[in-house]
Amino acid sequence: MNTTPMPAANSEPVPKASFDWKPLILLALLTLGALPLVGNPSTWATLTVAGLAMGLIIFIIASGLTLVFGLMDVLNFGHGVFIAMGAFMATTVLGAMGGFVASPSLLLNLVAVAAACAAGMAVAAAVGLAFERVLVRPVYGMHLKQILITMGGMIIGEEMIKLVWGPQMIALPLPEGLRGALWFGDVGIEKFRLVAVVLGLAVLAGLLLILNRTKLGLLIRAGVQDREMVESLGYRIRRLFVGVFVGGSALAGLGGVMWGLYQQGVTPQIGAQVNTLIFIVIIIGGLGSTLGCFVGALAVGLLANYTGFIAPKAALFSNIALMVAVLLWRPQGLYPVGGKS
Repeated sequence: MNTTPMPAANSEPVPKASFDWKPLILLALLTLGALPLVGNPSTWATLTVAGLAMGLIIFIIASGLTLVFGLMDVLNFGHGVFIAMGAFMATTVLGAMGGFVASPSLLLNLVAVAAACAAGMAVAAAVGLAFERVLVRPVYGMHLKQILITMGGMIIGEEMIKLVWGPQMIALPLPEGLRGALWFGDVGIEKFRLVAVVLGLAVLAGLLLILNRTKLGLLIRAGVQDREMVESLGYRIRRLFVGVFVGGSALAGLGGVMWGLYQQGVTPQIGAQVNTLIFIVIIIGGLGSTLGCFVGALAVGLLANYTGFIAPKAALFSNIALMVAVLLWRPQGLYPVGGKS
């Protein structure tokens, strides 16, 4: 009788997919390559921090859109409405909290900004809920109709903003304690940009944690792959998807508050102006990819600041040139959806 033990089936571990470092190396090369062109290391460091801050604000705004597209397959060209709502709510809240804004206390300033962010997110989420129910829900799965109807929704939203806040630009100055810069030798870093960096990194960590490490994220991603199977387990996918849309709208409202403070002024067209930029970002990063959106936003922010200093006339089309270069290298973007991103 043969007593030789048989090898166990599937005894070899399944190899894990390796992380793609190439886009991050590209980002580092972009940053280091700008140093000899800028010339002055102190100026380069200041531009780099400014670019990172700008990129992280763009990421906050774009993350809501890439979340909605990646998980719901919805092309929402009306995303700018939620950005504008957040920005205008910031003018209302900060205007009502004039004592907090004018105070030299950094703590009171941050309380005022936090209140503006909370109000901007709440209003943008409410508008997003109505937007999904009235405009988006009838056109699920029809991309051309989604583009047309959401663009129409953005136009209507802009007109409603004009009715409430007026058609003129409204100043949105920074709180007293967030003005000016911190100096490290010859390198000056604006205080507000540091706040933007911290907030942007917190949003990235929160999104990756929710999508990859929680039951809610698992259900949402499973619902995208096989809706009928998840519903057969007793979960209501429609409610989950509506929650994703509302969450994406709230992130846009948060980004709108930060962008308005970054520009120190808001207009009813602020959302439409940023819309083009955020679509460039999500195309560069890979449609639906959170990590790709993050890297793409940083690349856009850094390039805009470097180009604005080195060759101001080229700054207007530098982001489009970056998008073309990336798509020639990787037609599906830096981090195509399919891996853990």
